[in-house]
Amino acid sequence: MQLRSSIPEDPEISLTSLIDVVFLLLIFFMVSTTFERQAVLKVDLPEAESVAVLQDQPNSFELVIDQSGQYFLNDRQLVDGKPATLRAAFNEAAGDNRDIPVILRADAATPHRFVVTAMDVTAQLGFTRLSIATERIEEE
Repeated sequence: MQLRSSIPEDPEISLTSLIDVVFLLLIFFMVSTTFERQAVLKVDLPEAESVAVLQDQPNSFELVIDQSGQYFLNDRQLVDGKPATLRAAFNEAAGDNRDIPVILRADAATPHRFVVTAMDVTAQLGFTRLSIATERIEEE
């Protein structure tokens, strides 16, 4: 007596649920990832509340910006505040040496755009050692 002939059937795997799980994991990791924004110009900000000993650095540039936006590079006033003038002054003073530290001193009433322009020009020229000078606040 013969019951049934067994014909081998190919098993079927449903991929729909697997694709759904992978898609949900992808969305979860995309949402939970934090993105880090890195600045192009590294700025060394000194702390204003600590006592700092000023060391005389003979090979440094001091860029002073007054409240009207006039630039002074090593106590020499520049003709105007255009980026091209600032770039030419740095090229003339530094030559090919870009390892010289630049100290940026800006008046408290200086408009922000003059400071940003100075930082942008120094970054474009390849100066990487930029410090922003501050005054220490005396506690009463």
